[in-house]
Amino acid sequence: MAMNWTEAQIEEVVASVLKNLQKETPAMQAAYDGSQYNGKKYIGVFADMNDAIDAATAGYKAVRAMRLEEREKIIDAIRKLTRAEASVMARLGVAETKMGRVEHKTAKHILVADKTPGTADIVASVKTGDYGLTLTEMAPFGVVGSITPSTNPSETVICNSIGMIAAGNGVVFNPHPNAIATSNYAVDLVNRASAMAGGPKVLVASVVKPTLDTAQIMYKHANIRLLVCTGGPGVVRSVLSSGKKAIGAGAGNPPVIVDDTADVVKAGKDIIDGCSFDNNLPCIAEKEVFVFRNVADQLISSMLANGAYKINAEQAAKLANIVLVDVKNPKTGIVKKTVSRDCVGRDAAVLLEKIGIKVGSDIRCIICETDFDHPFVQHELMMPILPIVRVDNIDQAIDLAVKAEHGNRHTAHMHSKNIDHLTRFARAVETTIFVKNAPSYAGIGFGGEGHTTFTIAGPTGEGLTSARSFTRYRRCVMSDNFRII
Repeated sequence: MAMNWTEAQIEEVVASVLKNLQKETPAMQAAYDGSQYNGKKYIGVFADMNDAIDAATAGYKAVRAMRLEEREKIIDAIRKLTRAEASVMARLGVAETKMGRVEHKTAKHILVADKTPGTADIVASVKTGDYGLTLTEMAPFGVVGSITPSTNPSETVICNSIGMIAAGNGVVFNPHPNAIATSNYAVDLVNRASAMAGGPKVLVASVVKPTLDTAQIMYKHANIRLLVCTGGPGVVRSVLSSGKKAIGAGAGNPPVIVDDTADVVKAGKDIIDGCSFDNNLPCIAEKEVFVFRNVADQLISSMLANGAYKINAEQAAKLANIVLVDVKNPKTGIVKKTVSRDCVGRDAAVLLEKIGIKVGSDIRCIICETDFDHPFVQHELMMPILPIVRVDNIDQAIDLAVKAEHGNRHTAHMHSKNIDHLTRFARAVETTIFVKNAPSYAGIGFGGEGHTTFTIAGPTGEGLTSARSFTRYRRCVMSDNFRII
């Protein structure tokens, strides 16, 4: 296991993977189903979804027979390989998807390795009383079908794998088509780790060319007992309508409120740090700001001192016409604004250049003052573009922030030292994650307490998923015995 990759080795692997990915289907299948590149193989990646499910089923049977400590050995090996190859997957992810920042994706992989719960998350409970003893245990579902995104591709594959394996499941993935190489590299990594730790050669599986058709096979296959989807509204809806038990991690549009009791200078830095992290790809990232009018100038000044570039209303309108495009629904004929794929996750400098502004690499985020109805406020852009709306008081701030969140109940943020204000906003917005006085990424354990996950299940209520989320409860009752008092 190579613990220290050189820059040349990383570039060679990334170039080789992407070259294979661009070949026609037969060559792609050869590249992903056994042939070598640079002495490495993609293990567990199949041309046919049915074959992938069969392999994951065999993996499930093997891991189900293991002791918890044996599962934990596999998870420990996954953590070690993830740390060792974090920069490889980060570089590959940016090269393939053209989204995000290498240094931030590297940090996300390290976060996954260090703070994704393993088998310690699987805890039994016991109740005793006059009528005996009842034992409740967390059991695996069997084979989990997982849909993963292009925004956090390898991070989600590895995070889900750790949790699902800890719970005793096998896993088959249908990755986002725009992140095949990166996602399947992570599948290969998990399987390499399994083999290193004495587990099955194929514990998790995937397909060479994931499509809507391969997803449908996954949804309908008898061996798939649980579906887990991390993605946009459309794919989450399709999973939830599959007729099977499903966990859905959907979209968000996280607002942040800054009142006049906050440490405004710190708030400015925290918001830019959170909003610009991996170019705003994380679904928890700050998407729009509502700031008290009497501290707005100070907040903006702090943002400018921490890597923000402010554009005026005319420039914002011009940029909005580039990053948001009109898309016509073929069934209804209705035209609606949709985020341009060519702009998602791009550097601030790249976006500014589209409107004729050239800046250096020190600029991490574009800010602009808007009204509440501006499309930058209403749409989840997933770009380092941050609209700022001035408000008069906490009532107006909460009202507008809740409306901007659109009922996703995903994530919200607030910078304040007023406990009443913090409490009122948290109660009103009802989000899965609520971050106080910190960058958004503190909400998933990066600079904050608690475990991490890249599958945040707001629509189905599991919240920040972990191993226990991928289990079903089983009860065993012994009547009149095993109580010793």
